[in-house]
Amino acid sequence: MHHKATMGPIATVSIACCIRPHYDTSGKTLAGKISHDFDSLSSMLAASDKVLIPESPDDTSSLADQLEAPDLSKEDAQALQNIEDLTTKEENKCNDNEAASGYREAKDEQGSVLPSLLDVNAYARAEESSVSTDRKVKVERAEVKPKIIPPPGTGQKIYEIDRLLVAHREHLDFRYGQYKRLREEIDKHEGGLDAFSRGYEKFGFSRSASGITYREWAPGAKSAALIGDFNNWNPNVNVMTQNGFGVWEIFLPNSLDGSPPILHGSRVKIRMDTPSGPKDSIPAWIKFSVQAAGEIPYNGIYYDPPEEERYIFKHSQPKKPRSLRIYESHVGMSSPDPKINTYANFRDDVLPRIKRLGYNAVQIMAIQEHSYYASFGYHVTNFFAPSSRFGTPDELKSMIDGAHELGLLVLMDIVHSHASNNTLDGLNMFDGTDSHYFHSGSRGYHWIWDSRLFNYGSWEVLRYLLSNARWWLEEYKFDGFRFDGVTSMMYTHHGLQVAFTGNYSEYFGYTTDVDDVVYLMLVNDIIHGLFPEAVTIAEDVSGMPTLCLPTQHGGVGFDYRLHMAIADKWIDLLKKKEEDWSMGDIVHTLTNRRWMEKCVAYAESHDQALVGDKTISFQLMDKDMYDFMALDRPSTLLIDRGIALHKIIRLITMSLGGEGYLNFMGNEFGHPEWIDFPREARYLPDGTIIPGNNNSFDKCRRRFDLGDAHYLRYRGMQEFDQAMQHLEERFGFMTSEHQYISRKNEGDRTIVFDRGNLVFVFNFHWNNSYSDYRIGCLKPGKYKIVLDSDDSLFGGFNRLNHTAEYFTYDGWYDDRPCSFLVYAPSRTGVVYALAEDEVEQDPVKP
Repeated sequence: MHHKATMGPIATVSIACCIRPHYDTSGKTLAGKISHDFDSLSSMLAASDKVLIPESPDDTSSLADQLEAPDLSKEDAQALQNIEDLTTKEENKCNDNEAASGYREAKDEQGSVLPSLLDVNAYARAEESSVSTDRKVKVERAEVKPKIIPPPGTGQKIYEIDRLLVAHREHLDFRYGQYKRLREEIDKHEGGLDAFSRGYEKFGFSRSASGITYREWAPGAKSAALIGDFNNWNPNVNVMTQNGFGVWEIFLPNSLDGSPPILHGSRVKIRMDTPSGPKDSIPAWIKFSVQAAGEIPYNGIYYDPPEEERYIFKHSQPKKPRSLRIYESHVGMSSPDPKINTYANFRDDVLPRIKRLGYNAVQIMAIQEHSYYASFGYHVTNFFAPSSRFGTPDELKSMIDGAHELGLLVLMDIVHSHASNNTLDGLNMFDGTDSHYFHSGSRGYHWIWDSRLFNYGSWEVLRYLLSNARWWLEEYKFDGFRFDGVTSMMYTHHGLQVAFTGNYSEYFGYTTDVDDVVYLMLVNDIIHGLFPEAVTIAEDVSGMPTLCLPTQHGGVGFDYRLHMAIADKWIDLLKKKEEDWSMGDIVHTLTNRRWMEKCVAYAESHDQALVGDKTISFQLMDKDMYDFMALDRPSTLLIDRGIALHKIIRLITMSLGGEGYLNFMGNEFGHPEWIDFPREARYLPDGTIIPGNNNSFDKCRRRFDLGDAHYLRYRGMQEFDQAMQHLEERFGFMTSEHQYISRKNEGDRTIVFDRGNLVFVFNFHWNNSYSDYRIGCLKPGKYKIVLDSDDSLFGGFNRLNHTAEYFTYDGWYDDRPCSFLVYAPSRTGVVYALAEDEVEQDPVKP
């Protein structure tokens, strides 16, 4: 999304993960580090005495280019008929290929087939009775029912769904041909996507009955050694060997007493002699990394707790809900107190709140380790490690299990669109070259985000990222992902300074990065094939056609796209006078989405809550929020207007904008202040000073106490949001196939529509209320109010009688076969339902 680094209310810099074209993108992101408060984590680690805290301080060729596009005129009948044979033999293919030749095939820079990167004999020694780090005994996997990733289909159904795509068939067929051929190559040389996406079992640290094997892909390194607490950081003790194809390896046998050669919780790094000089790096596949208090660099931690100390999941994962209502959250800032919150506190304090509010999914930001806290988690340094600021990996598992106990899905905000340019802690220049995991030169650098861009045409980069997605689902039992920065991935221009008009040539042409799109297709195949209940959401501002259609049909495979244009529209409207708002414009923006491709709607997200921007409530009420939100003192016209519009903006967005809904934590009750991460003043090379905030956490928290306080007006806004979620739970209007907009009256400022079995009536007029206002409806009968934004419980003026009954008249009105008369007060949103639908007598209330 459009993220802004929190550099103060005046000077801000963009660290966007999806740039909207009309925004000013002239800012430049500053890379940097800050020290973090590790008191709580350090004390916890000290208590367990397990994790040690230090006492002191040239581009590879594209796989898509290498692979020949097949003739798509031929049907894949044989593959479809043999789906069962293919999937049941998948594991055997992997074993047979490697056992027969002793090699796995890979691609070199010229695209020719090369022998494997792995020595199978060494691999077999290490994998005997293997126990992968942070995982249970691997033999247990054989006892689980095999997971199936279906083979590709014909990829032709997209043309039946949207005939306009036929004009771009050459591009789309080429795209699908590259995807199919890559699937075939992975099947041939890796034993299928299932085996290919388990790279964490081969790379990084893997423990067996006889010792620990460590492998790292670093083709640019001239020499490598494993160093750490276990060998007193001596680079001459555990020198690694390279097999000739970029993979360094070492096997450490157990001690004579049978204890592992590396103790759980000890620090580890890899020391390499690189083209850029000697370098100590955190292993790329590390499962945990920690920054000691007072130090800048992070330390890789060998995380392999004994079986009795590992968290065991107790609750099953919820099924995918029909209606997705997402509570977007950041663990670190989820406390009312000015501090970094923990996984445990989030589990105990925030998850019950989310459940009570009526949301059925929680989306967690900033999980992957990131050395710069103010990046909001979007400059990832350690992709397989959960952020140590909030606790240990096992505490994260406990938090996720707690959500599952409440029936909440847990979605991870995953960042595969780019990586931190941090060379100390991350992947950048890992082996001393800038073309290791990333494109070299300008293609591998995002000038707005100041970050590195992956080379999705690299075989080992595919293995790394596909395995990363699977790791979080399998090891931590996340229920899906919100993929960040998808627009940046799909286009060579990254969506920067491009105004997408909806012309199909903008999506399918030379500016489309086919390698990146194929990667997204592959990762969706793995997620939906191996985890059928998992949800994938794409953060895409461009609205690319086919993004949310199955890969077998020719689509990219996502379940939902974030409907980002809605938040942009509200930003634009709130800068205008109400009399300049267009009802037709609002309706068009909310309903402008592709048939059969689901969207998640939101009025605002974390983007609008950052310093340099304003939330809807702050734009509406501004400084009056500091003085007039107490119920024991008079309100102001600005406060009354702001609360009324805050409610109806959110209700019409949820009811008309998509098949899912998202809210950032605290925005439901109109959180009064922005998010400002702790930071110091920064000095640019040109002498410009960007002021800091003295590393203050005062604005990096959520004041949930304001929304809970009975004596504040925030409470009414929170109660309304809760009632809105419970209304959707009862009626499921977001996913109803029936939707009809019967009125968009610019003079009256009213919008009326059916969604499911409900009738929604919005009056945006600032003064005019309408008595005996006739509205159309589909079904005859008796209607009652089931939600009223003007209810006094919600901070309204209680102008409607909730016991009133509304009887329909026969005869067409507003293109509806029936109608009834209502009272439509100014600045209100009211929802009506047939009494025969067995709704409660009173409007929906918490």
